[in-house]
This record gives sequence, C-alpha cells and structure tokens, in this order.
Amino acid sequence: MDSSAEKFRGLRITSLDEEDDEAELENEPPPAAATSADYEDDEEDEEEAEVTLGFLEKPKRPGLLLRHLFPRRRAAWLDPVNLPSGKSSCCGFCGEPLQFVLQVYAPIEDNSAAFHRTLFMFMCPSMACLRRDQHEQWKHKQGSPCRSMKVFRCQLPRTNAFYSSEPPKRNGSDKPLCAGAPVCHWCGTWKGDKICSSCKKARYCSEKHQALHWRIGHKNDCLQIISSSDASNSVLLAAGKIPVRTPWPEFEIENECEGNYDSDSCDENNSKSLVMQKHGKPDAMTQSWMDQFEVLDPSFFFLADADNRCWASFQERITRAPEQVLR
Repeated sequence: MDSSAEKFRGLRITSLDEEDDEAELENEPPPAAATSADYEDDEEDEEEAEVTLGFLEKPKRPGLLLRHLFPRRRAAWLDPVNLPSGKSSCCGFCGEPLQFVLQVYAPIEDNSAAFHRTLFMFMCPSMACLRRDQHEQWKHKQGSPCRSMKVFRCQLPRTNAFYSSEPPKRNGSDKPLCAGAPVCHWCGTWKGDKICSSCKKARYCSEKHQALHWRIGHKNDCLQIISSSDASNSVLLAAGKIPVRTPWPEFEIENECEGNYDSDSCDENNSKSLVMQKHGKPDAMTQSWMDQFEVLDPSFFFLADADNRCWASFQERITRAPEQVLR
C-alpha cells in the first residue's frame, strides 16, 4: 500500500507537447557542470538589483492627497469609478468594513498597461478576526477562504479616461479629467452606495458607518437640511464633509534607495555604523539581536540550516536601516 502511494506521489500528468519536449531533451548532451564562478556571478547580479525602502514621515502637505496627484497615504483610488464594493470591502469574519492601512504607488516602467499602478492594503481592526485569519492560513485551505486582511491592485495605461498623460505640476492647477464615484461620508474610502433616507445628501458604505456618522454630528446637519428647502451652502458643505475617521495616525511613506545604506566594509561594526547613519539608534529588539549576532562564531552560518542562514542574512540586512516599513 505504501509503495503504491509513493508511486502516485511521483506521478506527473503532462501534455503530449511536454512529452515531446522531454524526449528531445533526453537526446541532447548534458549541460556543463556549473562552477563556483557561475554561482558568484548569480550572487553579484542579485546584489546589483536595486531595492527601494519605505520610511514613515509625518505629513508635510495634507492638501496633496488628491487622487490625481498619486499620493502614498490616505486611500485615493487610482480608478475612481470602479471601486471595490460588497463583500470585497468587508472582513470575511465579522462582516464590518475593512480599515485602510497603506497604499503604494508602484508603476512598472517596462509595462505600458501598468504606467500607473497602485497597491492598496486594508485590514480589520479587530484582533480576534486577525487571529482567526492566521488560523485559517495555517490550514492551507483551497478555494476562497475568509480573510481579515486584503490587498487590492489597480493599474492604468498612460492614456486613460481619468488622468492627464503628463505628470502633475503640483502647483494647484492639476485637475482630474472626470469625477469619481461618491464615497462613504464617514470613512472616505469605500463606495457610498447607501444614501441617507432623510436628507438624501450623505452617502455611506455600510449601515454601521451611517450610524456612527449620525451620532457624531450628521443628525443636526440632516435636520437643518430637511427643515429648509433652500439650505445654506455651509450646511450642505457640512453634510458632505468627510471626517475620515481612523484609529491610527496618518503618515507618509518616503522612498529611499537601499544603496544609500550600503557599505564596502563587512566588519562586525558595519551593521551598527549603518544603523546610526540617518535614522538614529536601533530599537531594543534590534539592539538585542545585534548583541547576540556579535558573539556568534562565523562558522554558525555554515553549520545552521538554510532557513536559519536566510533569516540571519535578512536580519543583518534590515539592521542597516531598522526603521524601514516597506522594501
């Protein structure tokens, strides 16, 4: 029985074309043995790949959060019309709207279809849901498992219906080519497909956000709009103002090349000197790790298994700039 199971594990279903290709490979002479120089060249090529690091900075110009300026902070949808909605915008466990975490403007230069490209990350603020999500991932279930954290990607070509093909001037004259879909008046993130039944002005992505907005002040604005057929502009503006409530402070992600933190020397003090260059002293956890790293014998990296060596190498690399939040 065990031998049969082993045979099934070794089976691989291939197409006729693949079988023909394999037959041709069998008739070809074996490739030359790889030398240590080949591996060294591969490592050099890998080291030469440019890596960009992201660091948190306090907002400098909040007025530049408009979507046509391609910000890296508050959710500004690249495609302002086709927004995620329904279950896509909610936690798969509690069903509440997900909270915006970060967005990264990451275009691909050699892909014309991704001239504009942004990644949006959302998560449920409930720790219970996050733990359930982690438990579900351990199961390795196939299909579409529930998630309390989601990442959306949106990309556009240079010529599109929403933005100018020329880069923004950032002098106050930049304007989007068209209006976007109305968003929730509470979170300012998700599509506002629900309308206040009283004033017909405020929009919401969920009943929960509608209730929160009502308690925080929309109740008074709503009554003023209803009581006056020609409500003043100030009242209408107040009703349409999006408070953008968030449980977390807002920061901007500033990009820097990792090469700015590299050094030619590889002595034991290298990591410490690089850490101190720009972003101050390392935190307690990083310092503890570096102290342990210094007393290890160099032969550790050759004796440890591959996973440990890889992890130690990664830890050593990020200590060059310990305040990085994105790479």
